Amino acid sequence: MASLADRVRGNGRIAAGLLFNLLVSICIVFLNKWIYVHHGFPNMSLTLVHFVVTWLGLYVCQKLDIFAPKSLPLSKLLLLALSFCGFVVFTNLSLQNNTIGTYQLAKAMTTPVIIAIQTFWYQKRFSIRIQLTLIPITVGVILNSYYDVKFHSLGMVFAALGVVVTSLYQVVVGRSKQHELQVNSMQLLYYQAPMSSAMLLVAVPCFEPVFAEGGIFGPWSVSALLMVLLSGVIAFMVNLSIYWIIGNTSPVTYNMFGHFKFCITLCGGYILFKDPLSVNQGLGILCTLFGILAYTHFKLSEQEGSKSKLVQRP
Repeated sequence: MASLADRVRGNGRIAAGLLFNLLVSICIVFLNKWIYVHHGFPNMSLTLVHFVVTWLGLYVCQKLDIFAPKSLPLSKLLLLALSFCGFVVFTNLSLQNNTIGTYQLAKAMTTPVIIAIQTFWYQKRFSIRIQLTLIPITVGVILNSYYDVKFHSLGMVFAALGVVVTSLYQVVVGRSKQHELQVNSMQLLYYQAPMSSAMLLVAVPCFEPVFAEGGIFGPWSVSALLMVLLSGVIAFMVNLSIYWIIGNTSPVTYNMFGHFKFCITLCGGYILFKDPLSVNQGLGILCTLFGILAYTHFKLSEQEGSKSKLVQRP
């Protein structure tokens, strides 16, 4: 009876964690889009706020013994912090200049780009069926972008840069550094966030006004400032909840839950921001979603197969 009660409590905690991540992940996309559309807050300055609040949140977490900081050589984190700045800034610029549907689908191109990097950079081989799933993903993204009546060429440039830098960050820099330095994601982010904040602090005056109208210290309404601060807090909670989910659920749960968020965010974007959706765009969305689901299914099947072979090996 006690074990059953423990399982119920454990499942309840996981369900609560997944629901919390769902709410904050969707909220950060819609809130940032609202800030861009209705307040015109500068992109890099908003990213700087996110980094600062994330670092302060992690500082509080380590004081509460949620994780233990590890001493790391700062010289080995410079490229990591720079790429961290790049992918967040470009991703936010994509959100600022595209509809939420195009922004969300463009992020799906991260999977094909990561596979391309691993194939040509690390000579890693992928099965034919994994490679074939890249076709519907790519075709779906192209269909949606081509028939998007609010198509913005600069927005697509930012989306492409965001995908490339995100892929490089995840494969070339992020994963290798985590393995090389023997740290978890929170320990790494604890050092990344302040370094990235310092870089953006230097870069912001070169690209955006600081004290003039439209700058981070310009004359903003109280509601705008509260929304920007709330956006920073939610960005921190997104990072924290992702770390918790990865540590407490299976890969299947994490991946399938990610697809659920993908669909909810797409639908919410068209409802909240009244973005028009053509039939061809709808086909593009379905095509991309089919490719992502197929990729996840085949990838997890191969992982389970390799695990079973290791267990059977004498």
